[in-house]
Amino acid sequence: MPSFFSRLLGAGTRARAPHDAKASRTGALLALHSLGRPRWTQRVGAELTREGFERNAIVYRCVRLIAENAASVPWLVYEDGVDDAAHPLAQLLARPNPGEAGPALLEGVFTNLALFGNAYVEAVSLNGFPRELYSLRPDRMAVAPGPRGWPAAFEYRLGADVVRYEVEADGRSPILHLKLFHPLDDHYGFAPLAAAQTPLDVHNAASAWSKALLDNSARPSGALVYAGADGALSEEQFERLKKELDENFAGARNAGRPLLLEGGLDWKALSLTPKDMDFAQAKHDAAREIALAFGVPPLLLGLRGDNTHANYAEANRAFWRQTILPLVQRTQKSFEHWLAAAFPGATLTADLDKLDALADEREAEWRRIGAASFLSDDEKRAAVGYGSAVSSAPIARRYSPDQPRDQNGR
Repeated sequence: MPSFFSRLLGAGTRARAPHDAKASRTGALLALHSLGRPRWTQRVGAELTREGFERNAIVYRCVRLIAENAASVPWLVYEDGVDDAAHPLAQLLARPNPGEAGPALLEGVFTNLALFGNAYVEAVSLNGFPRELYSLRPDRMAVAPGPRGWPAAFEYRLGADVVRYEVEADGRSPILHLKLFHPLDDHYGFAPLAAAQTPLDVHNAASAWSKALLDNSARPSGALVYAGADGALSEEQFERLKKELDENFAGARNAGRPLLLEGGLDWKALSLTPKDMDFAQAKHDAAREIALAFGVPPLLLGLRGDNTHANYAEANRAFWRQTILPLVQRTQKSFEHWLAAAFPGATLTADLDKLDALADEREAEWRRIGAASFLSDDEKRAAVGYGSAVSSAPIARRYSPDQPRDQNGR
């Protein structure tokens, strides 16, 4: 593909009159510079995902950190205030479909929320009871508004095929639509990736510039000006010069090779130096802004900063408290409300006792409550999320292996 420089050099190849000597391809050159308008990536979910998740390491790591950590939080099912691990809802969430376990389904949900601002979960029911749950691709899903503005149906498009999921009059739907708040849209959420669009494009452009510099580092970014007596090179001299530049100074293998000028040639730089443009600092600042948009402390991504153990531990706790737990809790409440008709009386909560990242906070809380002399043992257990003690009697007096079992095998 011809460049701006080659088109200027090639302007004199057509036949000219003998007296028109000033049309030489190697005559004096005037270069004009101006900054063009930036070209931003379109704020479309699929396009942003390709530029961000597939081509940017910072975005990829932010999304993976959020999705994997949020999906690792254990979910507890309570009915009438009692934890019931054998509850049908607990079993459905643990094994939502034959191809996925619960964490895998939730990981897809949290990934879609980070990239698209929307996540869709389909419930496959049998006799009005949910049997399987599936996460659907947001870029294929569309909301069909009703006459009053509320969603009347959800349409899943794959090529020319369309599957329509109707919303019942009472609001029940086979589709759970999770979305992040969007102040300018009634039906779709706003993705953190969209908020990071500007630093994302800057970061990708800086990476592309660095790659181009490695691939073509020794090709002169400027012009060769011939200052000979007649002000022009012959056709044979010009072609030889172009060939030597391509073979000896272009490409990464020729990086740093000195340019030898002869015969009145002079080098005129036409671009800023890497030091002037400071791409490394711009790329670093863009990476921090991307992490800020996702709510991930830059320290967790290995970016430059106060990289001490104490600061890392504090950043990790802040990440869990400010990003992961709010996302998990709002997702749990959405699932709970969506499945309330099939599982009445069931509530969902996160098992914070199983989170290693919050172990220090939990230990300090237990120590503080345990030292409260004005609380009874049952009040202390209730304060840390446990029920009251069943009995203080010895186990041998409360249980005998020879006693008859009930219908549930207890």
